[in-house]
Amino acid sequence: MKPDRPSRMLMPVADALAAVLKDASPLQEEFVPLHDAHHRTLSRDVAALRTQPPAAMSAMDGYAARSSDAMKGTRLKVIGEAAAGSPFAGIIGAGEAVRILTGGVVPPGADAIVIQEDVRREQDVITLDVDALPGRHIRKAGIDFREGDVLLKRGTPLNDRDLSLAAGMNHPTLAVHRKPKVAILATGDELKEPGSSLEPGQIISSNAYAIHALARDAGADTIDLGIARDTLEDTTRAIRKAKDVSADILVTTGGASVGDHDLVKASLEAENIEIAFWQIALRPGKPLMHGRGGSMRVLGLPGNPTSSYICSFLFLVPLIRALSGRASVHHTIEAAVLGGAVAANDYRQEYLRARLSTNADGVAVATPVNLQDSSLLGNLSLAQAVIIRGPHAPAGLEGERCSILRLPV
Repeated sequence: MKPDRPSRMLMPVADALAAVLKDASPLQEEFVPLHDAHHRTLSRDVAALRTQPPAAMSAMDGYAARSSDAMKGTRLKVIGEAAAGSPFAGIIGAGEAVRILTGGVVPPGADAIVIQEDVRREQDVITLDVDALPGRHIRKAGIDFREGDVLLKRGTPLNDRDLSLAAGMNHPTLAVHRKPKVAILATGDELKEPGSSLEPGQIISSNAYAIHALARDAGADTIDLGIARDTLEDTTRAIRKAKDVSADILVTTGGASVGDHDLVKASLEAENIEIAFWQIALRPGKPLMHGRGGSMRVLGLPGNPTSSYICSFLFLVPLIRALSGRASVHHTIEAAVLGGAVAANDYRQEYLRARLSTNADGVAVATPVNLQDSSLLGNLSLAQAVIIRGPHAPAGLEGERCSILRLPV
């Protein structure tokens, strides 16, 4: 265990998240066609504009009849046909039946459907091989929903089935919150784009790719601001560009520590970004920074890949959800058991990368990856969850209960 130190010097994770989400009201409302509404968040309740089905309809191909005079062995005269979209215009009387297809409106007078497999037909006469039971194979009017029923609630992130439901309710467009715009800036003289030839001391810039994916998956549009060199002028220019494109959130990676070349904080302050906090009681991710300038919120992430990702997962994703108008913004904490021993923790809340499996009882088993170093991309890619270790948590043995957050798949 690392040496302890007073935790009062650093903001707890819960307090930092509360500060990030403070006043994070949903963005403006806009109307979008159904084809563009997938994963958008509703800004108002959606009520059905019609009743579904609008009338009693057949669930099967067969014959509509009156159950009172349609018993096994009965012969009925076929007086017409009802197909989907082409209702029969008359009324079924005693001793009569109407040929009906799936989705056809049940004619007045009929209260049962006899499927075609249970009927023998000769010209315009059918003989029933079964009794016609009242209500059999009939979908009642409004069995799905009725006009005025509120079926989709404000704050719902729309999935594929929701879009089908909205279409069935006769809505060609839906009111949703505007997508947050997230501008992402990497910083550091040592960074090069993937595919580059590297000089001594240089590394590939990798953090932004995961952040872009996380942000888009959470419901944001992303803007790539590229890589800023380690100068106040270059970093400030990039921050100014984020303002120019009306970014709702600026995410920076690197340059948030205390080194001589860590210029993000100074550049943000030069652009009138008020820093709410800098450094929190988190591992990995202690150098996290948060601020705001006007309507633009800023998350300054550490440069180490795992620290950058964990901070994005813990803070950026809930912030995007809040700005998107989601009814629920927080990650779901799940119960699991440890698949391996863990050491006692110090004053910082820790998120251990872990692989998941299931034991014989169907319980999730979280096994920490071998090395938890925050620079390791390989172990981050292997992880399927993080084990949450509170400040000063005692050592944990294999098989003991723990709490986890599942990582996106």
